[in-house]
Amino acid sequence: MQLTAKLAAILPEQSGTGKNGVWRKQDIIVETEGQYPKKVCISLWGDKFDKNLLKQGSRLTISFDIESREFNGKWYTDVKAWKIEGVNQPDTSYSQEPGAWEPPVFESQGQSVIANDDCPF
Repeated sequence: MQLTAKLAAILPEQSGTGKNGVWRKQDIIVETEGQYPKKVCISLWGDKFDKNLLKQGSRLTISFDIESREFNGKWYTDVKAWKIEGVNQPDTSYSQEPGAWEPPVFESQGQSVIANDDCPF
């Protein structure tokens, strides 16, 4: 799965030793865009991620997996990132003059028909 969101918070790094050796985990909180933004906690495991991308307020595209597991009769869900990319900010220096583009005009049985952008494909 993939999500593009703004980095809202970086939680303290956690580490420990398990049956497979030493582990490190960094949790981040991202906020989705839209009318009803949601906050999501995403776990970054190991040293696979560029820490320079993790700046509060930056926009990230995160590829992740969701996994649930049961422990003592309760279910826990993890969102684990496997790829993080920074989102390039749009170039605001480009502006198109009004009226610079006109829709094409087609002839249909002697009548002029203007192309419509409502086409679903």
